[in-house]
Amino acid sequence: MSAALEEFCGSVFWNASYLTRPDADLPVCFQQTVLVWVPLGFFWILAPWQLLPMCKSRTKKSSVTKLYIIKQVLAALLMLTAVAELALAFVEDTEQAPLPAVQYTNPSLYIATWLLVLLIHDARRFCLRRDSGVLFCFWTLSLLCGILPFQSLLRRALQVGFGRKLCASSWSCSVTASFLSSITFEWYTSMVFKGYRKPLEIEDIWELKGKDKTQAIYAVLEKNMKTAVRKAQAELEKRKRKKRCQEGDPDHGNNMSKAQSQDILVLEEKQPKRKKKGDKGDSDPRKDFPRGWLVKTLCKTFWQNLLLSVAFKLVHDGLVFVSPQLLKLLIAFVSDEESFAWQGYLYAILLFLTALIQSLCLQQYFSLCFQLGINVRASLIAAIYKKALTMSSATRKESTVGETVNLMSADAQRFMDTANFVHQLWSSPLQIILSIVFLWRELGPSVLAGIAVIVLLIPINGFLVAKAKTIQVSGGFKILPGLPLLRPTVILKLFAWEPSFEKRVNEVRARELKDLVNFSYLQSISIFLFTCAPFLVSLASFAVYVLVDENNILDAQKAFTAISLFNVLRFPMAMLPMVLSSLVQTNVSTARLERYLGREDLDTSAIHHNPIAGSAVRFSEATFAWEQDGNAVIRDVTLDIAPGSLVAVVGAVGSGKSSLVSAMLGEMENIKGHVNIQGSLAYVPQQAWIQNATLKDNILFGSELDETRYRQVIKACALLPDLELLPAGDQTEIGEKGINLSGGQKQRVSLARAVYSNADIYVLDDPLSAVDAHVGKYLFEHVLGPKGLLQKKTRILVTHSISFLPQVDNIVVLVAGAVSEHGSYSTLLANRGAFAQFLNLYGSQEEDASEKNTTAGDEEQGDEDIEPCVEEGPDDVVTMTLKRDASIRQRELSRRWELDLSSQLPPLAPALLLRGEGSCREEAGSLPTCSYHQLDWVKFSMYLRYLHAVGLWYSFWVAMGYVGQYVAFVGTNLWLSAWTDDAQHYLNQTYPTEQRDLRIGVFGALGVSQALFLLFATILSARGAMRASRVMHQQLLSNILRVPMSFFDTTPTGRIVNRFAKDIFTIDETIPMSFRSWLSCFMAIISTLLMISLATPFFALVIIPLSIFYYFRFYVSTSRQLRRLDSVTRSPIYSHFGETVSGLSVIRAFGHQERFLQQNESTMDINQKSVYAWIVSNRCRYPVYSVQRWVCRDAGGVLVSLVGPVLGAGRCLSHHPSAVLSWCRWLAIRLEFVGSLVVFFSALLAVISKGTLEGGIVGLSVSSALNVTQTLNWLVRTSSELETNIVAVERVHEYTKVKNEAPWVTEKRPPHGWPSKGEIQFVDYKVRYRPELELVLQGITCNIGSTEKVGVVGRTGAGKSSLTNCLFRVLEAAGGTIIIDEVDIATIGLHDLRQNLTIIPQDPVLFSGTLRMNLDPFDQYTDEEVWKALELAHLKTYVQDLPEGLLHLVSEAGENLSVGQRQLVCLARALLRKAKILILDEATAAVDLETDHLIQTTIRSEFADCTVLTIAHRLHTIMDSNRVMVLQAGRIVEYDSPEELLKKHGVFSAMAKDAGITNTETTVL
Repeated sequence: MSAALEEFCGSVFWNASYLTRPDADLPVCFQQTVLVWVPLGFFWILAPWQLLPMCKSRTKKSSVTKLYIIKQVLAALLMLTAVAELALAFVEDTEQAPLPAVQYTNPSLYIATWLLVLLIHDARRFCLRRDSGVLFCFWTLSLLCGILPFQSLLRRALQVGFGRKLCASSWSCSVTASFLSSITFEWYTSMVFKGYRKPLEIEDIWELKGKDKTQAIYAVLEKNMKTAVRKAQAELEKRKRKKRCQEGDPDHGNNMSKAQSQDILVLEEKQPKRKKKGDKGDSDPRKDFPRGWLVKTLCKTFWQNLLLSVAFKLVHDGLVFVSPQLLKLLIAFVSDEESFAWQGYLYAILLFLTALIQSLCLQQYFSLCFQLGINVRASLIAAIYKKALTMSSATRKESTVGETVNLMSADAQRFMDTANFVHQLWSSPLQIILSIVFLWRELGPSVLAGIAVIVLLIPINGFLVAKAKTIQVSGGFKILPGLPLLRPTVILKLFAWEPSFEKRVNEVRARELKDLVNFSYLQSISIFLFTCAPFLVSLASFAVYVLVDENNILDAQKAFTAISLFNVLRFPMAMLPMVLSSLVQTNVSTARLERYLGREDLDTSAIHHNPIAGSAVRFSEATFAWEQDGNAVIRDVTLDIAPGSLVAVVGAVGSGKSSLVSAMLGEMENIKGHVNIQGSLAYVPQQAWIQNATLKDNILFGSELDETRYRQVIKACALLPDLELLPAGDQTEIGEKGINLSGGQKQRVSLARAVYSNADIYVLDDPLSAVDAHVGKYLFEHVLGPKGLLQKKTRILVTHSISFLPQVDNIVVLVAGAVSEHGSYSTLLANRGAFAQFLNLYGSQEEDASEKNTTAGDEEQGDEDIEPCVEEGPDDVVTMTLKRDASIRQRELSRRWELDLSSQLPPLAPALLLRGEGSCREEAGSLPTCSYHQLDWVKFSMYLRYLHAVGLWYSFWVAMGYVGQYVAFVGTNLWLSAWTDDAQHYLNQTYPTEQRDLRIGVFGALGVSQALFLLFATILSARGAMRASRVMHQQLLSNILRVPMSFFDTTPTGRIVNRFAKDIFTIDETIPMSFRSWLSCFMAIISTLLMISLATPFFALVIIPLSIFYYFRFYVSTSRQLRRLDSVTRSPIYSHFGETVSGLSVIRAFGHQERFLQQNESTMDINQKSVYAWIVSNRCRYPVYSVQRWVCRDAGGVLVSLVGPVLGAGRCLSHHPSAVLSWCRWLAIRLEFVGSLVVFFSALLAVISKGTLEGGIVGLSVSSALNVTQTLNWLVRTSSELETNIVAVERVHEYTKVKNEAPWVTEKRPPHGWPSKGEIQFVDYKVRYRPELELVLQGITCNIGSTEKVGVVGRTGAGKSSLTNCLFRVLEAAGGTIIIDEVDIATIGLHDLRQNLTIIPQDPVLFSGTLRMNLDPFDQYTDEEVWKALELAHLKTYVQDLPEGLLHLVSEAGENLSVGQRQLVCLARALLRKAKILILDEATAAVDLETDHLIQTTIRSEFADCTVLTIAHRLHTIMDSNRVMVLQAGRIVEYDSPEELLKKHGVFSAMAKDAGITNTETTVL
């Protein structure tokens, strides 16, 4: 019953939890049914009896009374209400999804009820007692039952109007909001305050409306797209037929590379006409594709939005031209003494209303444009994703995964950006035409002079951009000086090379800053030129106007109306070229998307699913190719595989084994024949595909959890040992591409996924190649083999491993894509055909590999302190091996996670974490995550610190430059005001030529002085910013080089990289720009308010209350958090897509396309809702008019200031050309209201002060007020940006205050030539890594004699490397001393110590630079000495053969040299330095035996007179030492000659025995 009612209502019928909350209520369904039907049921049961008097009575009706009429009218109104409700339900049903039945039933019941009430009223006229007890009870019952629905309705109305609590989970609040709330975005205020009170999470963001969800949007697009693509394909076929007829060569084509085809794509865009004519370019079938359908489809899908936004834009554009005309009327009113006061008040009110309506229309237009943008983006991403799931392998190969992801991230985004300003295509020309028409009316042909200036400035703008890009490219900005030394910091410290690298980095930094300052100078010139533009435009127009005819006198009406119109004109003229340029880019994106979405889908018609008895898989003369016209890879395969059999597919490399699998999966193009598959498929690819999800989710892969089967699969796939070691077992989150799993683990998870799916047929493409031999054997026995978990399933196993072949039922041998033979193992062996050759080829290789694996495994086991146990069975050996692999993998990842974690943090996060405002956590099994909140304030001391770095004098004179500019700006405007008043003073008189020339000359001079002051300020600020950048980078670098190693051990490298990359970039480029913009905007506001106050002094009183509205700080936190949520939810879309494309064959094989489509839609919707919220609250990336300069970000990411030719107060736009300016609608509508009030009060006060004011000063006051709105908006933006960016100064400052290690040089210097003997004494030496940790060396006491060779051995963690670190004072003593040649090393400087010791480290670290620099960074040695060292290191021949010799460039980390060569370079370093003490820190652990032998030989000969400490990895290397020191748990347990230690049968003897050493002569190298 309950279920039926829920279906009837479309919502929950009963839920007791509704009553257990503070705002208790009843479910809507209960209200719509029980509370409606109870009174109606009561009434309908008793109503017939009330009608009886009408039928029986013969008495006359009583007269009609007033009460009777009132009752009937009320009943009729109630009936009409019910009719209206029913009609509304039908209307809504046609527009949206079908409504629940209750929406039709209840109104219908009420119509019938009110009709019955009318009849009963009439029937009661036959009775003596006119009232009805039944009706009374019905009304009472209806009233009681109606109270609850009424209070629900009332509460909802109140919450929508004030509290907005209903909006907590749904976007319906924007639909149910009142008209006023909708147009002012008042319904969004609750979200803004919530973001102010607490950090917003994705759960706090309201859900999307049904029609805005990806599925709903894409459904409409897909329907339109299918029709459009069909038409486009028909057109394509026509073109192809026409081409064939013209050429007479139907098979014409060429083999064009992908790069060429992309070049031609660009040519296509440049030559659209040639395409239409079917020119030669169409002959390539890969190049030709269905064209011209995408834009039409999008217009058809979103036509309603486009039309509505056109309407709003038209109203806005019309009102833009109303303000100058109203200004003209207002000036005329002030100038005309006989005009009536009411006219002035009317003009003031009209100015206010015009500004207000203009603002409201603009914001609604923005809203629609942005909705269009994100809906277009969502639908395109959904289309690209679906296409990726269905496209054929041939077309897939035409683009890489990266290029396909690029379609989503770049091309779909470009459509979104284009949608935001697509209306400028018609709006800009319209505004330009109207502006010129109105200007012509004011100034006549003279207006052309001003327009010519604007047009001339556009190519100058282009030239400056090109020049800026040239500087950028030649300078190679942002090579991140300082980063190369971060990874190998320990080497810099051990060799005391910090000064050399500091010098190198500073040289690179100096070059970078030189380019940066040149770039800034170019910006200054650009700013200078375009600051001249406003007055040049005015000067040209006004000068020509007054010079062409002496009767032309410039009055206030003409001047200030013209200035307002010029302001309007400049925006569309600057915008139109940018829109057209962006459309060209969008056109390229359109072509790419049309090519991709118009490609052929996968054709699986050759894969049949017919029931055939006794056959699971049957190939019938199957021939397949990777491309339709390509060569066949699988040829005439006829094969029948019985159900439940295990079939091995073998063959040499390239014989077509994987292609056979792909053909089965339907991934190849069918030439002839077919494949019949009976039952479901599971597929294990050769390269395991792992999702970014928990390990359990990877195995379940969308299936229901069956705990018993799941445990069974985990055990069979040898995953239990891994689960024990993983932090959270099977709930451990696996990173992208399985980053935190080893290759073997990934393959076993991939196998477990297939096994768990419980399919009928298993296709396994060499899954055992990625695992060790004994693990492979275990998996075969427990999963794949005759006794395995899949013994009753059909298994097709592609393999290179011959050891399993005797146990399979059937072997298929492939040669060149054809089946050469198939049968059982014994049969094929007897045939001595291709199979026998295969055995000969792979048999010997496999033996070698298994031997190698066993040896390597044993060696690693020893290192990891896992004692091998002979008695253990094979399962235990597998478990032990897997545990060892997993533990090694976990350790490798720990450092990588730290780096990833830091790089994933938003720009502000690391600083906040350091300051304690956030926390990073690494939950068990999860990849590390950070939770943090951003502060809404920054210490004022940070601003002072930056200004101090700039230089106080620089800061002062920059500020004075801006003050001078705006003094000149105010002077220019006041002079223009005085000029226009001449029209009144010289009324009916000849205007003196001298006066005219004076006016023009001073106006020009004041304009030039504005530009000169600004040029002075910008050049000074460029130099000051460079000084600040140099000082702060130098302080950071200098301190980072002096911090102890413990800092690098505990701080993720990514976080330090962030300081040198992101933060230094911010200090270099973003902060100077933000400071200049803020100063310019601030001065513009002050000067505007000053000019209005000069005109109407009472305006000063209005400023105070208006400034109260201008409080925006609470908004900043919401803005930041929504921006963060957008970026956080955006990346999963692309990563999920990349993941899907790379695992496409697996998804298709399992048949999970629909599930992945839904997952993509869900991921998209999460991002969409954060973008919706961001759009409403945050920045509507769109330009506004009256703009002085904009800053666009070019492809290299460096800010290029392009200053626009606009008159008025300073305003900056930022980001991408396609998103020139970002304005927040919620905030903008409020700030623009404040701006509208400024306009209103300036006009109102001008009207009140009529008679005391000239027309010129009124024109100046009101035209300045008209510009103030956008300046207010921009001041908010720049303040917010400056506050965000200044945090970089704080973060850099924090790292300049990190505690340093001991001084490099102290007053006490060691004697010259120290150490001369090389004697080392440890006296009760203790050390710990950090104060809170345990001791790692616990009282070491020993003597090492001069020229003695000592080997240091011990298990992992015994303290061997700590001993090395102590000698170099990388770790400082916790107790005791080390004395070298009678000098306590703790008393001398670190460089005096480290420069006199030499180390060959375990990891051969090289720096990017020349080979010579890597050997001798200080240039201390001659070339002869360097060549000698190379000769002794056995590298001379190799280096001589290099074209550049010693100047050969070593790539980062020495990647262009082999590991052995790198280690020999480190040996050459040691030979050059030739110190008296040499430490080998497991120097030969990572090299081959040959390099090991070379190193050992050289050390024995060249360092015979030196003291040598060797930390041993291979015991063979220290058997010829004078003495061996055996460490255990930080203590010396044995210290004697190798011969004596072998006799003692102690720790060393046991280690030697494990390594197969019985005496000191056993030195197998």
